[in-house]
This record gives sequence, C-alpha cells and structure tokens, in this order.
Amino acid sequence: MKPYVICLMHSSLDGRTHPSRWRPKGAGTDWFEKIHDEFGGDAWVIGRVTGSEFAKGKPYPSETRETFPRENWFARRDAKTYGVVLDAQGKIGWGRSDIGGDPVVVVLTEGVPDSHLAGLRGEGVSYIFAGKSEIDLALALDILNRELGVKRLLVEGGGVANGAFLRAGLIDEFNLILSAAIDGARGAPFAFDSTDADSDQRAPLTAMTLESTRDLGGGVLLLRYLIQNDPQAVGK
Repeated sequence: MKPYVICLMHSSLDGRTHPSRWRPKGAGTDWFEKIHDEFGGDAWVIGRVTGSEFAKGKPYPSETRETFPRENWFARRDAKTYGVVLDAQGKIGWGRSDIGGDPVVVVLTEGVPDSHLAGLRGEGVSYIFAGKSEIDLALALDILNRELGVKRLLVEGGGVANGAFLRAGLIDEFNLILSAAIDGARGAPFAFDSTDADSDQRAPLTAMTLESTRDLGGGVLLLRYLIQNDPQAVGK
C-alpha cells in the first residue's frame, strides 16, 4: 500500500532552493522546519546529495570477509518518525544512526557491496533494497508502509529526488513555502529537477488544484496544491 506522499519545499520567487544565495538575506528561512513539524509525517525522504550533507562519517572500507543476503535490515522499528535517504549505490558513510533523533533508513539497490552493508550495520543504520541497479520508488514506498507502518511520507529534496517522485506519479500533494526573495543567478538547484538521462521524461500530471493559500507573514506564503496523476503511469 502506498503512503500518502506530500512534497514540501521552500523556494525563492525564481524557484531556487538554496536560501544562503537569496537576497534579501534571511527572507522567511525559518519556516521550513515549522511546517515540516506541522505535517507530522511518519517518515521524510531526501536524495543522496542532500543526505550527504547530514553525514558525519567517511566512506566505509571497500572490503569485508562478511557476506549478507540482499534482504531488508532494520536496527529499529519503534520510531515515531524515520529519515529515509535514497542512496542507490551506497556512497554515504554515515558516522551517525539518526538525523535530529529520527533513525536513518537507507534505500539501496542490490548491487551495493557487502562492505557497505557491514558499515551500515556497524553504525546501526537500517536499510532496504528497492531494485537491482536503479531504485524503484514505488517498491520503496511499499516496503516502508509494510515494514515500518509509514502512512504519511514527506518528500523534501533535493530537486533530483523530488523530480523522480514526480515523474513516477507518486506525489499526492505539493506544499511550497514561497519566500519574498530572489536568487537571480545560475547554479542553484530547483524544487524539481532531473538527471541528464531523465531530462526528456515528463510527469504524468493530469491536474493540480490550489487547495489553500496561507500567509505566513513577511511576504512568505504557503501554497498547497493537490495533485492528480494518470493512474496508468503511477510507479512506472
């Protein structure tokens, strides 16, 4: 069963998502965590690049004498909220087992070496397998729901991860915190993006409905859109 998926992002008026680059500085940048907490998701998910920003460790050793089955492994199943990180090839050495108190769950593919699995286990970092060489997002959501009881998932970037969920038709709702600021230069990420390989793919959106507009003060708005996807394309 698929969790209800909410994409939450914070952007400038020109759609850029690195607040440190915005002008004027500090324009509504304290709202993201407040809205995140209001939504009360069972889990939140980010991509590898964003996940690397939270990691404190070095890459794990490249060899091990141990072998592990390509089966889901959980250090904890009792958390109120989980931090899910997409790391298809197993690049992140964590040096921690939680982010802000939320246990980390890494989404891997079956090609990840045993040495990486040993590193994750040694640090108490849970992991699931969702695909042989590329992550199957629909499968990952099914596993999170079935194994950890995740019914409400917050997708929170970066742009490539958000775009992958969007193109897979898995986002039910998009909430945008829109700050009265502008980036205005090249090089910053967008709320939704793609890899070069996915650049010609389009999301199976059939409708977007503005459900509500909330004035957060200081020129900052929270825009809530409900999304309808082509049911024939969901998860593909």
